[in-house]
Amino acid sequence: MADDFTEFHDELRAVAGDLLAKDREPGWQELVDAGWVGLEVPEGLGGAGASFAETAILLDQIGRAAGATGYLGNGVLTVGALAAAGPDSEALLGQVARGEQRMAVVFGEFALDGSRLSGHAEFVPDAVGADHLLVLIGSATGAGLAVVPSGELTVAAQPVLDETRRLATVTADSAPVATVLGFADDRAAAVLLDRAAVAIACDSLGIAERMLTATVDYVRVRHQFGRPIGSFQAVKHACADMLVDIEVSRRLVADAVALVAAGGDTEIAAAMAKAHATSTAVAVAGKAMQLHGGIGYTWESGIHAFLKRAALNRSLFGSPAAHRKKLAKRYSTR
Repeated sequence: MADDFTEFHDELRAVAGDLLAKDREPGWQELVDAGWVGLEVPEGLGGAGASFAETAILLDQIGRAAGATGYLGNGVLTVGALAAAGPDSEALLGQVARGEQRMAVVFGEFALDGSRLSGHAEFVPDAVGADHLLVLIGSATGAGLAVVPSGELTVAAQPVLDETRRLATVTADSAPVATVLGFADDRAAAVLLDRAAVAIACDSLGIAERMLTATVDYVRVRHQFGRPIGSFQAVKHACADMLVDIEVSRRLVADAVALVAAGGDTEIAAAMAKAHATSTAVAVAGKAMQLHGGIGYTWESGIHAFLKRAALNRSLFGSPAAHRKKLAKRYSTR
């Protein structure tokens, strides 16, 4: 099945790369016009009817470009959350795909008392500028989504070292809720968190791939002692180690993406992909900075942007340590 879509995936990858090469910070309407936001929305609702496999390609390309887009929060997570809510969310899905509504998903400690919502969340992707926020509420596994106009909540930009991400804090103080969408599956909230983790893993894989390519290109042309530094054994070994770690990440990410796309049990695969891919991205970006020498530490080289993005990715939606702990707990019970 994967081979049947190879040509389409290659074309999607090329088109996404070209768009981000022209502008690393495409606006919301540009993402809508490009069809990215509605990629996984059914055709009958105005989308492309694709799967998470295609979304993963876009996320990889965004990571490669260190793109400052709202695609993660306003597209990937929003569409995933609304799809999990079943038929009741179809109207909203269509509005999101057409760009009529801009939404963001909020994971945090929130409680619904009657029709009033209270709680707080930090590091919410792309909440600033959203028309409505989809707040996960209910039990530990999540009972559904509270659809709340952003004006009813306190949404404040949350500065971080990575300038390519737009994060926010979201606070609800007895905010009125007009609509609550129930999840069709009891594990929907956990699956949505796995989706977020895999999305970050895809982005991190793109970062690592870009940093390896930039490093190999540099050590081929940078000469010292009358020869390219890439001919020195220590440099070769460093690049080989980077490649090995990336290939492992690629396999883990591919397996996790396939399970998300198929609606399978994503808990283990998502934890493995998130833990390894984000750790690898930080290590590869750091090694890239070192192998570039003095120029690698300058603002002009741009490597700092990838390293800071990789470091933030490592923390978002569960650190590698947290995911490894989840894996250990899962396997220790068998």
